Amino acid sequence: MFKQSLKLWTSVNHISSLLKCPTYCTQTNVKHKWDLLSAVCVERHPLISTPKSKIEEAYQDLLNQIEFEQSFLCDHELKIQAELETKEKLKKGLNILDPDDVSIEKASDIEDKGDAELEAFKFSPRITEADTKNIQTSLERKLDKPLLLVVQQQVGDKLFWLPPQGVRQEGENMRQTADRVLKTLCGDNVNIKIYGNAPVGFYKYAYPRPMRETGKFGAKIFYYIGKYIDGEVSNTAKYLWLDRQELADNLPKPIHKSVSKFLIPEQTLDY
Repeated sequence: MFKQSLKLWTSVNHISSLLKCPTYCTQTNVKHKWDLLSAVCVERHPLISTPKSKIEEAYQDLLNQIEFEQSFLCDHELKIQAELETKEKLKKGLNILDPDDVSIEKASDIEDKGDAELEAFKFSPRITEADTKNIQTSLERKLDKPLLLVVQQQVGDKLFWLPPQGVRQEGENMRQTADRVLKTLCGDNVNIKIYGNAPVGFYKYAYPRPMRETGKFGAKIFYYIGKYIDGEVSNTAKYLWLDRQELADNLPKPIHKSVSKFLIPEQTLDY
C-alpha cells in the first residue's frame, strides 16, 4: 500500500512540474482566431397527414366500429326513425299526424343533399405537379413531409448547398446575425420565425492551410431553427427545399451529421 501511495505522489508531482514548465504552458496557451457564423435551418412543416399503413387502417376501422356500436343516436337519426314509424302507421290507415309536427324538409331530403354535395366536392391531390416534375424549388411538393431550406454558398473556392449562414459582424450577437443572414440571402418577401435566442446546434471546421495563413484558423457555426410562415424566397438566391433523404444527398457529410443531431426524424413528426 505504501509503495502505491508513493507512486501516486510521485506521479502528481511530475504532472505539477510539467504544468509549471514554461515550454508546456506556451503550447497549451496557443489561441487560434475563428470566424463565428450563424446559420438557420428553416423548415416548412407538413401540410397534410402521411398515408396510413395497412395496420393503421385496420386499427382505425376497429375504433370506428367500436364507437358506432357504443354511441347514441343523434338528432338526425332519431328523426329518420320517427319518420319511418309514421310511414308504417300511415300504411295501416292510422292518421295520427299533427300539423304542428309536420316537417317541411324530410330527413331523407337532407341526406340526398349531403350526398350530392359530397359527390361534387373535389379533394386536392396528394401528389402535385411539383412532385411529378421534381421541382425542388417549390413548396408545393412532398406535402406530407417536412422540407428544409438550403441555399448555394461559396466556401473557399467551392460551392456547397448549406442552410443559410453568414459571418458575425462587429457589434452583433449571434441571434442578430441569424436575422441578418436570412434577410440578406432569402430577401424581404419571405416570413420566417426563428425559435428562441439560443442556438440549438454547433459545428466547427478548420480552414485549408492557405486560408489559415491569413490569420483565421477556421469557422465555428451556431445553428438556429426557423419555421417557414409564408412568402417566397428571393429569385436572386439559388435555393432548394429538401426532405430528409434529399438533405443527406446534398449537404456535405460532416455538416449533415451535425445538423441531423437536432432535426426531428420524419417518422416521429406529429404536427
